Amino acid sequence: MTAPAPSPVELRDAATVLILRDGAAGLEVFMLRRNLNSDFVGGAHVFPGGAVDPEDRHVDLEPVCLGRSDADASRRLGIDAGGLAFWVAAVRESFEEAGVLLAYGPDGEVVDLDHLAGRDRWAEHRRAVDMGERRLIEVCEAEGLRLAVDGMHYFGHWITPEGAPRRYDTRFFLAAAPTRQTPLHDDREVIANEWVRPADAIDRVRAGELVMMPPTISCLRAVARFDTAAEALAAATEITDVPTILPRVIADGSGVRIALPGDPEYHNPTVEPDASTSWMSNFDHRGTGLDAEPTAP
Repeated sequence: MTAPAPSPVELRDAATVLILRDGAAGLEVFMLRRNLNSDFVGGAHVFPGGAVDPEDRHVDLEPVCLGRSDADASRRLGIDAGGLAFWVAAVRESFEEAGVLLAYGPDGEVVDLDHLAGRDRWAEHRRAVDMGERRLIEVCEAEGLRLAVDGMHYFGHWITPEGAPRRYDTRFFLAAAPTRQTPLHDDREVIANEWVRPADAIDRVRAGELVMMPPTISCLRAVARFDTAAEALAAATEITDVPTILPRVIADGSGVRIALPGDPEYHNPTVEPDASTSWMSNFDHRGTGLDAEPTAP
């Protein structure tokens, strides 16, 4: 008798946001280090993000989202309905993990979380959302907020390879860092944070100082082509097509390697990759829509 085939791993929707700012030496992106004990990419450097929760899919999303309807969001993602939940999930994860809330206050300005008078109140909102005691949409209603989904631009789409113990269908977004908010990791799911130039982050991965997954490297390569956050965001607004990337894990006598669509070995695992190139050379900006030459805003 043969053993039954294992049940397929559930493919979960997920959303991730690259928060950009202009540093002293050029464009910087905010990154977090995952808890070493995490059961998914423990210790890796990542962008704020995670699974789209049921609470993110509520029917009352549009009244608290500025500048983007569910129909528009779904059309951008190439799905029938429910697309706005990906933007909402990215905002929520950014708030939970990094303390960055991409939302407008009653005055129409991006909300100020650094003002001394409101720090404790916002910290309690963050804790309650993180613990599942309060929905982000309830915070919006209590504080008169509208989520700044109009400034979040969809630019990347990766699906975890088959065979992984956890699989995610992840959409990547770009957003500008709020000026009156100081990011801080939650010290639970993530244990450290930093602003880093994309090119420097890639160099540190190459040197073995940082651990990153292929989608993270690809996104860094995509934004590293721009000198300022405004240039990257302007390019993102022009995107009309975002390719879906489903990597393949290829195991052979020399170990395991990742193949991307377009690589010779993707459909023929017996083909050896070009040994003259770095192991990171495949992780260009495939999987993103930032394929055009950088343009000024």
